[in-house]
Amino acid sequence: MPRILGVDIPNDKRTEISLRYIYGIGPFLAQQLCERSGIDPAKPARDLTEDDLAKLAALLDNEYTVEGQLRRQIQQNIGRLREIGCYRGLRHRKGLPVRGQRTRTNARTRKGPRKTVAGKKGVKEMR
Repeated sequence: MPRILGVDIPNDKRTEISLRYIYGIGPFLAQQLCERSGIDPAKPARDLTEDDLAKLAALLDNEYTVEGQLRRQIQQNIGRLREIGCYRGLRHRKGLPVRGQRTRTNARTRKGPRKTVAGKKGVKEMR
């Protein structure tokens, strides 16, 4: 398996597809990287030479924020929002949806499993 920036990319897939296994690289950027480094996007990743891998690694290292550096940057941004106490920071702190989604229904991914509250099932009203 070829290794770029500490990430093993799959052998059997096309170079264009295997580059997407690196955090921060999507379809457009993968295609752009192949063009800029002069690599055929349809070539399987196992056929990449050490020279090709070095070109890709150098290009990613110098011009793009990917992998650990990108994760760190995102965490710092979230930490800053929490610190200044803005609305988005409060939503992050409470573990609720940040981008304006409804929470009355749905939002289970952010809120976690339901916390059932006991109701007044068998209590009769007295007059």
